[in-house]
Amino acid sequence: MLNNIRNFSKTLPAKILLVVIIIPFVFWGMGGVFNRGNTNNIVKINDYTVSTQDFIDHLNILKIDTNVVKENIDDNILEELLGNLISNTLVNMEIEELNIFISESSLAKRIRKNKNFLDDSGKFSRTKYEKFLLSQNLTAPIFEINLKNNELKGELFSYIGGGIKAPFFLTNNTYKEQTGKLEVDFINLNNAYKKNEDFSESEIKLFIDENKDQLKDEYIDFSYIKITPKDLTGSDQFNELFFKKIDELENKISNGIGFNNLITELKIMPIIKENYTTNNNGDKIEEKIYAKRNENKILLIDENEFYVLYKINKINKILPSLDNETFKNKVTKILYEKSKFEYNQKLLNEINEKKFNQTTFDKLADGKIENVILNSINDNDKFSTASIKLLYSLPINSFTLIFDEKTDVFVAKIKKLYTNDISKDSKEFLDYKNQTNIIIKNNMFTSYDYFLDEKYNVTINQKTLERVKNYFR
Repeated sequence: MLNNIRNFSKTLPAKILLVVIIIPFVFWGMGGVFNRGNTNNIVKINDYTVSTQDFIDHLNILKIDTNVVKENIDDNILEELLGNLISNTLVNMEIEELNIFISESSLAKRIRKNKNFLDDSGKFSRTKYEKFLLSQNLTAPIFEINLKNNELKGELFSYIGGGIKAPFFLTNNTYKEQTGKLEVDFINLNNAYKKNEDFSESEIKLFIDENKDQLKDEYIDFSYIKITPKDLTGSDQFNELFFKKIDELENKISNGIGFNNLITELKIMPIIKENYTTNNNGDKIEEKIYAKRNENKILLIDENEFYVLYKINKINKILPSLDNETFKNKVTKILYEKSKFEYNQKLLNEINEKKFNQTTFDKLADGKIENVILNSINDNDKFSTASIKLLYSLPINSFTLIFDEKTDVFVAKIKKLYTNDISKDSKEFLDYKNQTNIIIKNNMFTSYDYFLDEKYNVTINQKTLERVKNYFR
């Protein structure tokens, strides 16, 4: 719940606020749609109710354009915005219960000390303040209310996580975790996988029989012409007349005039292709037409030096023969990736179930165990960043699967961790102490989040929410 507030700038509503227009769309007229009984309540938090009018006011404050809501209605934008309102409400309830307040004089002092409102001599400038309000389309009362609410939230978070002072041993642990050298034994699994040539004809045929529809290639029949300025105007120039003719051609396509009628008018002989499929060495225009095979059957595309008018006549889905070497290689590659995934999954299950041990590791390696010493948790020269973090999180003598940036997969054993203690007099001590403070605070905020989940029973009136969504549809 609290994380919804602290991370609001990363959420969908925050992103929307960056692109919506400055002038808000006001939803005052919407409230009358929800005036019957409980339909006016969209959320209940313990005994406190949040009305649809509260939700409307929330949308107005955020200045959300109705078109933005409509365009994102099926991507749960209203649920995101309602979640934000719930989070704000919970925080406000906590602020009220804990009797956290900010006096008017303190608020005024904060405004007067805001560097955005200071003149060149460092004094508060009423002119700068008013210009800021105009640029943000805000009135002074609204800005001051928003500022007060933000300050109260800051006071709440300070109340929860304030006074944190990491003890030396935790700071030292953070230092060790980030700077310790980790020795790792590993095996590249490429040698353990079944090779392409190891798949028998019967395995390949069985896979094809079980996956016929997915393995069919698409072949298309199509016709096309290239249109140059000379074809339309008799001139080689890309002049206004040429583009006027192109516009007329596009209008004819939109009005449903057929391909044959169009090329008859243009008096250009078409190039006809049958059973065409993609070819890395094929004609660029024909490859582009193939890539657009599932779009409109007749299209006009701009190729800079000329235009192309084409029509897809037919799409044929055909299962190639095993005599087709390209198809056979494609199937074999799929089988290889499938076999590789299953092998990795089997190993991972054995590791998770504690069935994988040093004997298994040595047998799998067959004398080809490699060794590396990682200089820190940021040393990703050998393995991926995610893999390095995983290795540093595991105990000594444990096994895991990791990968590198080329997606090679390895079985790794954490062999030894070499660490030094940090000195309180070192230049980096304060940095690691601050990092540890942040870790402790985040843990406290997470715990407080769980506390709020237990303390408040939040019930969303799905019928009312659906009515609100229908209003925007």
